[in-house]
Amino acid sequence: MSQSDSSKKPLRSTHWFGGQDRDGFLHRSWMKNQGLPNDLFDGRPIIGICNTWSELTPCNAHFRQIAERVRRGIFEAGGFPVEFPVMSLGETNLRPTAMLFRNLASMDVEESIRGNPIDGVVLLCGCDKTTPSLVMGAASCDIPALVVSGGPMLNGNFHGQRIGSGTAVWQMSEDVRAGKMAQADFMDAEVCMSRSAGHCMTMGTASTMASMVEALGLGMPNNAAIPAVDSRRYVLAHQAGRRIVDMVREDLRISKILLRKNFENAIRVNAAIGGSTNAVIHLIAIAGRVGVKLELEDFDRLGHDLPLLVDLMPSGKFLMEDLYYAGGIPAVVRELGDLIHRDAPTVNGKTMGENTADAPCWNREVIREFKSPIREHAGIAVLRGNLAPNGAVIKPSAATPRLLKHRGKAVVFENIEDLRARTDDPALDIDENSVMVLKGAGPRGYPGMPEVGNMPIPKKLLERGITDIVRISDGRMSGTAYGTVVLHVSPESAVGGTLALVQNGDMIELDIDSRKIELCVPDEEIAKRRASWNPPAPRAAGGYQRLYIDHVTQSDQGADLDFLVGCRGAGIPRESH
Repeated sequence: MSQSDSSKKPLRSTHWFGGQDRDGFLHRSWMKNQGLPNDLFDGRPIIGICNTWSELTPCNAHFRQIAERVRRGIFEAGGFPVEFPVMSLGETNLRPTAMLFRNLASMDVEESIRGNPIDGVVLLCGCDKTTPSLVMGAASCDIPALVVSGGPMLNGNFHGQRIGSGTAVWQMSEDVRAGKMAQADFMDAEVCMSRSAGHCMTMGTASTMASMVEALGLGMPNNAAIPAVDSRRYVLAHQAGRRIVDMVREDLRISKILLRKNFENAIRVNAAIGGSTNAVIHLIAIAGRVGVKLELEDFDRLGHDLPLLVDLMPSGKFLMEDLYYAGGIPAVVRELGDLIHRDAPTVNGKTMGENTADAPCWNREVIREFKSPIREHAGIAVLRGNLAPNGAVIKPSAATPRLLKHRGKAVVFENIEDLRARTDDPALDIDENSVMVLKGAGPRGYPGMPEVGNMPIPKKLLERGITDIVRISDGRMSGTAYGTVVLHVSPESAVGGTLALVQNGDMIELDIDSRKIELCVPDEEIAKRRASWNPPAPRAAGGYQRLYIDHVTQSDQGADLDFLVGCRGAGIPRESH
């Protein structure tokens, strides 16, 4: 297809392949060593397939097949597909935490797009941090972009019972520690939980962010819930390949999709599905890349009072496979009715309202009617007080109701090593009314803000049948986890937040209805402690980790690197020769 047919303005790629000079020769000639015919360089849209395939990221290990289906669609629509790798972030293997490298991967995506002859991009996302990192990088370039998620695993099944990724691990490991489950059975459950390609099939962070992609309008309808091994996942990838070519011709850039109304839709959908608290940090970071102002209060104001409509683990009993069969995210959006901005644009060229107007629900056990929800109030609650002046979050739908208003004595752990060393110590002074406090788990302190906020319940309490107590930290928790867990305390302890000053025996008050989290210590005493506090030494002397420590923002700002916030566009770089 000629340039004049494909767009009214020159495509980015023509600055590489359109010239008849030495540089044009170089760019085309070296590409042709792959056996590419000359007519692929005739001005048709060049579509990048940004692939996070890696055998070290098991959630994304099937992406070669997904990429091939995207490639077919691009060719059919008259585009020229070029697949390229970027850093893959595997939540299950990567230490100290995949979150540490989310911003690095976003830089990889951004610079790979900007520095290459790419007119539009399909982002292949799956495991938790691959979705926000790829979207953040593409958003900073502001070219046409479309997300294809890899899809969830099939339902886990153990001893005839449905089990879910992560959620079952936390439950069963506690049962082993409490003497309720045999170690041999625990080991047998491994393969029963992870029995197909795909990411977590609970409403963990991977499924949450795939749902956020769909709610933001960045993915095709049903992107979130089709199982990874379902043939319809390949159909969606094929259609996405076709669609991205038209998006380039329409100049439907990511900034035209990621409007304020789209973020508001995502916040409301996150509440209705019982989505992960990690969505807060990721959505704020994505919004920062496109210049949309999104704050912690938006999650409380727009989402907290919404009902929980989807009965999925960890807040419920079903799994993502069940959600797809019940109608998926389109059915959830339709059930939210006028709470959704139905005029919000999406990548398929239709509005959110048009995409979901006739979306059926096939199972009211999985997706409830708005008038008969699982819980009346399901969204993220944002807490403030002297312990978290810049905010903290909690997921009430995953918490124990009796603990949502609580006052108890602090049991303090200075870091993750201290927590692991003393949690099961019989001499630990702790009971069911205590409040576990973990320091040193924030963006700078760990570094990277790991998923350690759902601290294990001490064995001495588990043996008494106590399965939940209030836990507070500046870290995160897996979206597959549950419990009365206060997270993302800001400012974090490593930068001198009040959390750093908490001592054993201090009283802490938690009141979700009043959105309050308070260290019940006189102001004068807090000031005295602050005056004698010394910041911990950075845990990295150089390299990317030191760059991260020096430039990462706090959790309430999305934990992005300060110099990455904003859109830098995809202007044509200088020639390389």
